[in-house]
Amino acid sequence: MEKIKQSLERYWGYGDFLPLQREAMHSISSGRDSIVVLPTGGGKSLCYQAPVLSMDGMAVVVSPLISLMKDQVDALVDCGVAAMRLDSSLSGAEQDMVLGRMQEQSIKILYLSPERLLSDGFIDLLGKTKLSYIAIDEAHCVSMWGHDFRPEYRQLGILKQAFGGVTVGAYTATATEQVRKDIAQQLKLIDPLILVGSFDRPNLIYKIEPRKNMIKQVCEVLERHKNQSGVVYCIRRKDVDELCGQLQAKGYRARPYHAGMSDQARRDGQDDFINERVDIIVATIAFGMGIDKSNVRFVIHAGMPKSLENYQQESGRAGRDGLEAHCTMFYSGSDYGVWKSLMRDMPENAQQVAVGKLNSLYRFCTGSVCRHRAILQYFGQSATRDNCQACDVCLGELECVDDALITAQKILSCIIRLDQRFGTAYTGSVLVGSNESRIVENGHNKLSTYGLLKQYEKSVVLDWIEQLVGQGYIEKTGEYNVLGVTQSGWAVLKGKGTVRLLKPAMKAAKKSKVAAASWEGVDEELFEVLRKLRAKIAGEKHLPAYIVFGDAALRDMARRRPSNLEEFLLVSGVGRQKCDKYGEEFVGAILAHSRG
Repeated sequence: MEKIKQSLERYWGYGDFLPLQREAMHSISSGRDSIVVLPTGGGKSLCYQAPVLSMDGMAVVVSPLISLMKDQVDALVDCGVAAMRLDSSLSGAEQDMVLGRMQEQSIKILYLSPERLLSDGFIDLLGKTKLSYIAIDEAHCVSMWGHDFRPEYRQLGILKQAFGGVTVGAYTATATEQVRKDIAQQLKLIDPLILVGSFDRPNLIYKIEPRKNMIKQVCEVLERHKNQSGVVYCIRRKDVDELCGQLQAKGYRARPYHAGMSDQARRDGQDDFINERVDIIVATIAFGMGIDKSNVRFVIHAGMPKSLENYQQESGRAGRDGLEAHCTMFYSGSDYGVWKSLMRDMPENAQQVAVGKLNSLYRFCTGSVCRHRAILQYFGQSATRDNCQACDVCLGELECVDDALITAQKILSCIIRLDQRFGTAYTGSVLVGSNESRIVENGHNKLSTYGLLKQYEKSVVLDWIEQLVGQGYIEKTGEYNVLGVTQSGWAVLKGKGTVRLLKPAMKAAKKSKVAAASWEGVDEELFEVLRKLRAKIAGEKHLPAYIVFGDAALRDMARRRPSNLEEFLLVSGVGRQKCDKYGEEFVGAILAHSRG
């Protein structure tokens, strides 16, 4: 472990382990199978990259996406590690070179897709190479209970037999207990060490709002993050194209990304984003797993994702460097209907699982519990803080309606008076006393519940209905999402249960302490100088800027202001290789700035 720690400092510039890294590295290097669940930004990749540098042989990393492999290999090479990848994007000559390096045993880390690893003859070829271990990245893809199941990952169970019991480590950012058990079973792991880090990402600031005017709401977030990198997620491809077009028309540097585009168009958009030629990617969930970009400062969900696993994974694209990042979701009850419709053709068992996850996510959106606490509870963990200071609930940006129980009873009574035969929009119209012709024709303007909430805007009432759905007092059923009162809802009608209905707070939003702390002691003008220098060097080397140095390293430079190379090596994230490559330029820029 002391050798591994020395490698961390030499190649990556880190003086110590993050939580669970030591245990994960010890397991894989000592020959014990493992399942490691660490949140994005928790140092998961280092758990399978660093140990091999202190071992004989080559480590194989199985990864699902070419873009992810390319990013990680580029970053490793820039740190001085002998890493290569073998995938279909390489020319025949390039692939031959990789195979030659394998035979020479001059590669320490080789990245492969599961398809390449399992292709005819390749297992035999690898069998002639001394393997240190095999790492399965994005291991949740193995499990049908995971949020991103991939059938080809299911075949990786042959590895233990094919390579004579070689050590296998499975790594993912998101996995419930059920998924972890399935990973162990499918990969045929032997007595694996299970390491599960906290699912909390304290540097992420969560804010969730009902969607009312999407383009206006999205632009308000973008204005707070000018010249910063961010991702905007949409549910459908047409939503991506429409929103991206609107943003481009308003002058934002944005590109679309979805599965309906050509491979080349997707690659071009992703490259522009990684290399900071554009600030914003507007995308479906097809985008993200292959992104190792550390300086994403915001993620916006313009529609509700389909599960809390997805939300944690997608929002986790932000703040991988450990600095503050903002995650904003704009949701609507119509999103629930869209996802439920998309799930209609799934096998019955899988559909039940998917709808259950969707319901949990909907309750998360409409709930009034600290967002960090709610995510931890979903994954079976407990919050250690009473106030996270990093979500809309704890920052006091939301308030509860004073007479929530009475308001809920009025809404539930109306659903019953309507014989539980109508949807959200119609029920809301009755409650606000609408004179729509269909309400009059149905005689519903004579109900005792007609106009009970006429003092409120219809949009407010519709939002309350959605909140009650999220809290389990109302359910939506059938193709048309007809509203019905649940058993818990009937209890509320009898005055039992705790109901919370949220309303927008009138007071100004507080600034999160998370954001303030990460800038403490940082010379912000110097940070901008260093950011421009980083962009210049990255452009000359044709590398993503964050591979040269992450934002966290630049902030630490602007905090420490090193005046020579020895002091520069003390900066977090500066290893010997990067000091030799970039130290003189960065120290020179710092000294020039200090002289004014």
